[in-house]
Amino acid sequence: MTYSISLISTQENETLSERYLQKVRYEIKSEIYGCCIKLLCDDHTLRDTWEENFYSMSQNVRSHGRLFVLTDPLYPPDTVLFDPHAKTVFLLNIHYYGWIKSIALSLTGDILEDEHGIWSVHGACIDIGGKGLALIGPSGCGKTTQTYGLLTNPRTRVISDDWFFFRVYGDDILGFGSEKNFYIQQDLATIWKEFGGLVPYHAYDPDGRAVADVRWVIGKGRILPLTTINTLIVLKRDPADPNVAQSLDPKAAMKFFSEKKYFNPHLLVHNSNKTRVRDRYIGELLDRTQCYCVNTTGTPEETQKLIRSLADVKQVSKGGI
Repeated sequence: MTYSISLISTQENETLSERYLQKVRYEIKSEIYGCCIKLLCDDHTLRDTWEENFYSMSQNVRSHGRLFVLTDPLYPPDTVLFDPHAKTVFLLNIHYYGWIKSIALSLTGDILEDEHGIWSVHGACIDIGGKGLALIGPSGCGKTTQTYGLLTNPRTRVISDDWFFFRVYGDDILGFGSEKNFYIQQDLATIWKEFGGLVPYHAYDPDGRAVADVRWVIGKGRILPLTTINTLIVLKRDPADPNVAQSLDPKAAMKFFSEKKYFNPHLLVHNSNKTRVRDRYIGELLDRTQCYCVNTTGTPEETQKLIRSLADVKQVSKGGI
């Protein structure tokens, strides 16, 4: 990730809002897990992609957060300015939709984290035979590839392929989705042929991605709003590590999450209070799930077979496999 995030004051927010509102052509209110997030932009392609990605919200509902996405020659490329008090983000000179939608989800997460005791995770959440599985890891570890590999199994249903929210209910962790359709990679079908032809070739953006309705492949009934998460798999790609998979106790897993900044490069605010809160809710997640680390240095098919076995088997030895 190469964009920079700077926190701004409410006064600076008001100055920027006054400057940019005259440039805004489209205002779209969308529902992201109960929050009304307003997109303000001047690009019709972005508007169309956003509306395909997220559920719509009544225009009569007041927004909880705002997202300005515009160009401004006064700022360098890929600039993000955030007013944490007014929950307003300015994305200036950013053209990659993957960052725009991730920052929108992060804005929602910030609102829910501060005010509702609901937490967000940058990762996939799926349901296999009624049991929830979360796949988490840094960019390039194969998270998306393995998520869609699991979806080739008819017993698997998806809550989210990239970002999910969760709440603690007693001994359970409930994971919730938020996106209507998913932002997929063009080369997905080169690994899992079932997803070939999902999006016309000309519909992919310059980054080789497009928002797609995967219901056309997996079926309408296999996208769920929530699941109870039982298993958490952290993916990594480390050729120097001979272990293919290992079980992680909550303490070891927490150390891993802290070192990797929760595997989320899109968090808008970093301070001691946020770290304390995030450590607490990740701790709740790890205490209530069986956690494994899987090294994805094998072929996608080999890793897929291993993940499926871990999702079905409750225990493995504490050492490497």
